Amino acid sequence: MSELAGEVVNVARLLDYQEGAIVSRTIIDKKTGTVTVFAFDEGQGLSEHTAPFDALVSVLEGEAIVTISGADSRVSAGEMIVMPADKPHSLRAAKRFKMLLVMIR
Repeated sequence: MSELAGEVVNVARLLDYQEGAIVSRTIIDKKTGTVTVFAFDEGQGLSEHTAPFDALVSVLEGEAIVTISGADSRVSAGEMIVMPADKPHSLRAAKRFKMLLVMIR
């Protein structure tokens, strides 16, 4: 069970930015999927990779550029994008940003 079970939390406040780094905190980690919060300093990102499951990215603060199969999408606070299974994708902080990543297996 998650350490936050039953608590009301502000997701964006679960972690702070670190200069020149990416910070993450896993909220749920089960066989059926994961929920993780990330904070990216400006210019930081995750290199292109694939995943065997769809991944939903919900931007909490700031702005990211998400690339899926070579096509860029700018995603801002309050917006989300689904990165499809088995499609190459990457993301980069256009500005400092925080996101909630949900992967369902």
